[in-house]
Amino acid sequence: MWIPTEHEKYGVVLASFRGTVQHGLPLEIGDTVQILEKCEGWYRGFILKNPNVKGIFPCSYIHLKNAQVKNKGQFETVIPVEDSVITEMTSTLRDWGAMWKQLYVKNEGDLFHRLWHVMNEILDLRRQVLVGHLTHDRMRDVKQHITARLDWGNEQLGLDLVPRQEFSMVDPDEISVTELYRLMEHRHRKKETPAPASTHHLFVHVKSLMSANIGEELEVFFHIYDGRENRPLSERFFVRLNKSGLPKSPEKTERQCTLFVDLGSSDLRKDVYIVVHIIRIGRMGAGEKKNLCSVQYRRPFGCAVVSIADLLTADSKDDHLLKVYACNTESEWHQIHENIIKKANSRYNLSSSNTGLAVALQLLHGDIEQLRREYMVLFTRGVSITRKLGFSDVIMPGEMRNDLYVTLEKGEFEKGGKSVARNVEITIYVLDIDGQVLKSHVAAGSGEPGGDDYHSLVLYHNNSPRWAEQIKLPIPVDMFRGSHVRFEFRHCSTKDKGEKKLFGYSFVPLMQEDGRTLPDGNHELIIHKCEENTNLADCTRYLKLPFSKANLPSNNQTLKGTKESFWITSFLCSTKLTQNGDMLDLLKWRAHPERINDSLSKLKEIDGSEIVKFLQDTLDTLFGILDESSLRYGLKVFDSLVHIINLLQDSKFQHFKPVMDTYIESHFAGALSYRDLIKVLKWYVDRIIDAEHQDHIQQVLKASEYIFKYIIQSRRLFSLATGGQNEEEFRVCIHELFMSIRFFLSQENKSTTPVAQTQAVFLRTFPAVYGELLKIFTVREVAGFVRETLGSLPTTVHADCPLEAVKLQCIAKTVESQLYINPESRCILLPVVLRVLQAHMQEQRDLVMCARILTSMLSLIKKEENGSSEPVVSEEVELIVESLLGVLLRTILEISNRPQPAGPAMRLQFQDVTGEFVACLLALLRQMSDRHYQQLLQAFSSKDDLRDFLLQIFTVFRILIRPEMFSKDWTVMRLVTNNVIITTVLYLSDALRKNFLNEKFDYKVWDSYFYLSVIFINQPCLQLESFSPSKRKKILEKYGDMRVMMGCEIFSMWQNLGEHKLNFIPAMIGPFLEVTLVPQPDLRNVMIPIFHDMMDWEQRRSGNFKQVEAKLIDKLDSLMSEGKGDETYRELFNSIIPLFGPYPSLLKKIERETWRESGISLIATVTRLMERLLDYRDCMKLGEVDGKKIGCTVSLLNFYKTELNKEEMYIRYIHKLYDLHLKAQNYTEASYTLLLYDELLEWSDRPLREFLNYPMQSEWQRKEYLHLTIVQNFDRGKCWENGIILCRELADQYESYYDYRNLSKMRMMEASLYDKIMDQQRLEPEFFRVGFYGKKFPFFLRNKEFVCRGHDYERLEAFQQRMLNEFPHAIAMQHVNQPDQTIYQADAQYLQIYAVTPIPESQDVLQRDGVPDNIKSFYKFNHIWRFRYDRPFHKGTKDKENEFKSLWVERTTLTLVQSLPGISRWFEVDKRELVEVSPLENAIEVIENKNLQLRTLITQCQNRQMQNINPLTMCLNGVIDAAVNGGLARYQEAFFVKDYIMNHPEDGDKIGRLRELMFEQAHILEYGLAVHEKFVPQDMRPLHKKLVDQFHLMKSSLGIQEFPSYVRASPVHFTNGSPRTCRNSVPNIISPDGGRSITRRSYPAVNRYSSSSLSSQASNEVSNITGQSESSDEVFNMQPSPSTSSLSSNHSASPNVTSSAPSSARGETV
Repeated sequence: MWIPTEHEKYGVVLASFRGTVQHGLPLEIGDTVQILEKCEGWYRGFILKNPNVKGIFPCSYIHLKNAQVKNKGQFETVIPVEDSVITEMTSTLRDWGAMWKQLYVKNEGDLFHRLWHVMNEILDLRRQVLVGHLTHDRMRDVKQHITARLDWGNEQLGLDLVPRQEFSMVDPDEISVTELYRLMEHRHRKKETPAPASTHHLFVHVKSLMSANIGEELEVFFHIYDGRENRPLSERFFVRLNKSGLPKSPEKTERQCTLFVDLGSSDLRKDVYIVVHIIRIGRMGAGEKKNLCSVQYRRPFGCAVVSIADLLTADSKDDHLLKVYACNTESEWHQIHENIIKKANSRYNLSSSNTGLAVALQLLHGDIEQLRREYMVLFTRGVSITRKLGFSDVIMPGEMRNDLYVTLEKGEFEKGGKSVARNVEITIYVLDIDGQVLKSHVAAGSGEPGGDDYHSLVLYHNNSPRWAEQIKLPIPVDMFRGSHVRFEFRHCSTKDKGEKKLFGYSFVPLMQEDGRTLPDGNHELIIHKCEENTNLADCTRYLKLPFSKANLPSNNQTLKGTKESFWITSFLCSTKLTQNGDMLDLLKWRAHPERINDSLSKLKEIDGSEIVKFLQDTLDTLFGILDESSLRYGLKVFDSLVHIINLLQDSKFQHFKPVMDTYIESHFAGALSYRDLIKVLKWYVDRIIDAEHQDHIQQVLKASEYIFKYIIQSRRLFSLATGGQNEEEFRVCIHELFMSIRFFLSQENKSTTPVAQTQAVFLRTFPAVYGELLKIFTVREVAGFVRETLGSLPTTVHADCPLEAVKLQCIAKTVESQLYINPESRCILLPVVLRVLQAHMQEQRDLVMCARILTSMLSLIKKEENGSSEPVVSEEVELIVESLLGVLLRTILEISNRPQPAGPAMRLQFQDVTGEFVACLLALLRQMSDRHYQQLLQAFSSKDDLRDFLLQIFTVFRILIRPEMFSKDWTVMRLVTNNVIITTVLYLSDALRKNFLNEKFDYKVWDSYFYLSVIFINQPCLQLESFSPSKRKKILEKYGDMRVMMGCEIFSMWQNLGEHKLNFIPAMIGPFLEVTLVPQPDLRNVMIPIFHDMMDWEQRRSGNFKQVEAKLIDKLDSLMSEGKGDETYRELFNSIIPLFGPYPSLLKKIERETWRESGISLIATVTRLMERLLDYRDCMKLGEVDGKKIGCTVSLLNFYKTELNKEEMYIRYIHKLYDLHLKAQNYTEASYTLLLYDELLEWSDRPLREFLNYPMQSEWQRKEYLHLTIVQNFDRGKCWENGIILCRELADQYESYYDYRNLSKMRMMEASLYDKIMDQQRLEPEFFRVGFYGKKFPFFLRNKEFVCRGHDYERLEAFQQRMLNEFPHAIAMQHVNQPDQTIYQADAQYLQIYAVTPIPESQDVLQRDGVPDNIKSFYKFNHIWRFRYDRPFHKGTKDKENEFKSLWVERTTLTLVQSLPGISRWFEVDKRELVEVSPLENAIEVIENKNLQLRTLITQCQNRQMQNINPLTMCLNGVIDAAVNGGLARYQEAFFVKDYIMNHPEDGDKIGRLRELMFEQAHILEYGLAVHEKFVPQDMRPLHKKLVDQFHLMKSSLGIQEFPSYVRASPVHFTNGSPRTCRNSVPNIISPDGGRSITRRSYPAVNRYSSSSLSSQASNEVSNITGQSESSDEVFNMQPSPSTSSLSSNHSASPNVTSSAPSSARGETV
């Protein structure tokens, strides 16, 4: 028994199940199923993808998953209980899967592969999440990766943006609209621009030095150098290289890689450089011999420079090869880098042409922690950190650093009795208080560990050396006191063993007596002379001596006067030591109480970084002084406190705010301070109005947040200590303080006065105080303070007052504060907030801030909605609606109608505001309940106000629906918007019905309402048909089909209108029609009756519905060309199919009316138009062939002209067709098309408006322009004769206006066209008859037959193939018989194609002798209305001996609706006539045609128009050969016998005619042979002789000894001596082709005269001879063929053509 399942509700299919059992449900692996019932190991349920198909499947195939069930029962839905990221990932990957395959099909290979990688990556991450072994942090990272990849894929595939909070998708119903907008905006912005990093780091990796002649070890120093200020920005990074130029310790990466940290954005500019100095270690001179000296010196080698700006553009992965330069003179070494930067070429040169330093340089962005995460490899492998000189832009608390940098600048030395200058080397030691050398505390830079000493460079023979070497002394803080640095000077001799001799020393103590360190800057040190062997180990001896010339007492002239000096620059970067005496005085205030006043005054002058170093100590000092002598120093301490608080506002020190917060929470102990602080603060506030200078007071107010923190904390400490004593007194003090504040705020001032600025300063910091006050006061008390304080502000302020903006910012912070979140305080603060907001929005000021405030307010309301405080929320909404709804609507209208600002930044901000306000409006409307709407509508005092409100809100809704309102991928936001709109419209339509109907009817409001409804239904984001099934399902589940809801609303509103409906006819026809074109059956069923209603009302009003008809047709055309509407729609309109639904179809409704005839005819017209429009729309789709597009446009164009008489539409389609022809290079057709428009115009001066691409001009000018364009196209299409007619017409016009200049041009153009007729060759086209049978063809082709003009050189096979390509689903019919009804009605496409022969109209030109073929060819193939096709068949019994007796021809003549060529390459057949030609008539035609052909060839030969004589030879040969071998004899047997004459007495004339023609043929042949003899070349003489002999045989076989009397009596007159017939031949049976085609071929076997159809039937009826290569005799036999078309056009014949002549007639051996 099947039992409904309780918990087993949802599962995943583990293995595919075929479902072969009864009621089995086939399952694919991976499908998700919902389970309904269970029975003995089987489940019953459905696949979630297709819930309509239910069935059973085994339990073992399903892996169950936890799920939550909604709406238990019949319509329950199941939601899996799993991480929302997993759910999203699963559904997204499913959607991607289908699209991914499509990418492959569309050949988008790049995205296909990228998406594939991302999908695999997501699957891998999904696995990790599902396994569940991840730590919390790792899980966060994985989810972040997943969502980033999902967003990337969605963006690439053009899917919707997903709003997220904490990585999981957000349900738009569960957060406020403002919150949703913020999330969407945040994700959108994130996608657009990542915020630029403020800190940057330079990664340097030294690879090698490439040089031909190194041979010595090298030291390489990098530092960053500021070219603008000419100073180093960083310490040095130091790498040792071995003799090959490679790093000395390759295994220790930290010795070759470094990170220059903490570069500010201002350091990434063009004049900041990476400078590299290279020092070699070895002999004094680079080229000295090795054995001279074993002592090593540090000597200059070279320098390289690269700008940091170059790294911003360069590809970071590339290695850089830096050019190394050397200085020309060593004394310039200290400034070589500056010379390179300045490009002072004379001072340096390339050290050698191929020296280069290979380094990897890369700029990394972000803080150091971020880099540790992103570039883990760098930090795990090891990288040294190279710091900036001095602190970074932002100082972090807890940062420990104590580095003293000493730069060896220069020295001045005496010769010391030497003839040449010295080579001086300095050795540097650091010694502690005991005189011991500090080990490893002298560093040349980062990279290498510090050493015990440092040896400077040696500059050769230089008594004034300048080294500019920087060293770093990282001495611990506790060792600073008493330590000193000693510099020893040695002369390096290049002779005598090269030893280094000591000759002097200098020293400098690191800390002064009072605890201050060595001040930064330049120090000129005294060089104390000493002997070579002086022992400096006992430093007490020299430490008593003066060390610096600046410190010398004035009486010590001896040392001051010495020339010898040594200069250093020192720079201390310490977080613990200070060089500032004032700071030390303050901290030691108890030791010198008399200096307190002085120290407090000097505090303001101390550098901020010194104060923050000792922040806690300084604060303790201040409060200590305050506690001990508050009266004396209270004000001073207060000012110092204000100074320190404001110092922390500076961006450099802002990270110390938490240090102060911690101090207040944990270390502050001034329990009594609050009284003094309140007193002084109040004293300051009271002085504001009278004070002249407000600067200091503003500083005080700026610090008010922290002052309040100290006050509150102090009071809390006091309460704790005393058990809450003096509580009342404290409250009174605070109240009084606030009264003072309110008094000063209430002062009205001009915006520029200092007091107004002070007010602004206070308002900026005021919101920060709320949180502090809440620690002691209740929520309601604090809210009271705030309300009264903000309420005390003057209300009437000038619009341009800066105070207004600040007031608004204060309100914004208030709304965002903790205080406002509490509902208790909110009801107190809301009125104040709303008042300010309303004032600003009404004046359209500070909208960005207004939007921010509103957003915050409305986000809070949403949160409360689910809580218990429902009435409070409702009241709030009421208040907001009352004061802000109208203003909000106005604001949105204003912003949307403003012209867009130009700058991109401005535009962004502008866009933001619109979006924010829209989100606020939607949030507010979504909060409104029935009660709110009722109150809102009742609040309008007059109808006009209500009308204005409705018009306003409808207009705003129309703006919200605009596609550009939100980004393309914000579907979630759009759906929420629509949901709110439809809910609101349902409420408002009631108001519309109640207030604006009957005598109070207001057209404008109703029109606005209908217009909104229409665009609502038509917006793209509601067209569910275009979405994927999963997306459609989600939308339907959440919102239903909102289009149908709105449609029903339109219908009910329309029904309410009554007689007012007439106001909307015909205006609303177009919009409503648009709605019915939406392919949603329910919506259509609702809308169609409205059309019936419109027709009915229009009929009542004016007795017809011409207006309805005209409007309907215009709108249909414009909508269809936009691609709307479908087949079902036409049927709905036409009731071809019975409609199921609440309403009968339109046609059925009309049939019951009195005006049914005109109604039905309108429907018929519209339906026929729809047919053509739908075809047009389908044909115009991309990738359709031109032929189809052209045919379809012609059909539509004719419909507009003939049936609808809509001239403008007609002209539009003429031009569309013209463009199509030009594109397909059908120039003749293009000319005929444009001629249609030309013919509509007169030669008049009537002005014409601008239309399509034509400018404003007179009718004459436009017609002239058209004429010229048409002539040009006729010329390109080689249809010159037609061009000449237009040229003449134009020439007449020019002549009538005496415009001889243009007349001359026109006559020249006409002449050129005549020349082209005579000189240029024209190809002769083929014509094909095409039948389109079956219901699957478009309407303009369905079950119709056409004749088509083929392209140049196109034969039947090629044409047939082209047609099959254009209609790939069509089946080619293999017979030429008319198809029966089954084919007509078949649900398929059948094509029937065969060649037809044109029947020219202008016979007189064609028959006139002497007219050149070039001219005739035009008349043969132009202006052709009629075409024919012949099919031979046997009637009666067939005589095997002589088939001609019973061989009849069925001749079909097709007449077209228009002549070819025309506006299309094909035209429909209008009429077909069928006649049967008797065997005798057939014989007459065959001989007549052959005679004509012979005559033409003879004439051409005589006039020497032939290149060679071959065509005539072959023709003569064919005719004589066939006649000799019995061809003509068969005719004699058939028709000249007594039996035939007796049985057919009526054919007497015809028999005579046939005899006449035979004799005429013999006569022509005789003449032809005479001409032939004259022109025959020598090698063809034998053939000619044979022909003459055979001709005599033929004559005798015909029984002609002499020509009969009637031939002699009327001798044949030949123009130019060629034979001519005495009678005109029958016009309609002249083969237009003659023998001309043979002229074009140089090879004989071509002219197969045969039936030109592909007809297999005809082939069977006649002897079936396939087209093998026949001998020339066979081909040119004188075939008395029964088929005239066989003599027509050699082009039409296919290779497998049947010959309709019996074998005997072709002279074959039987």
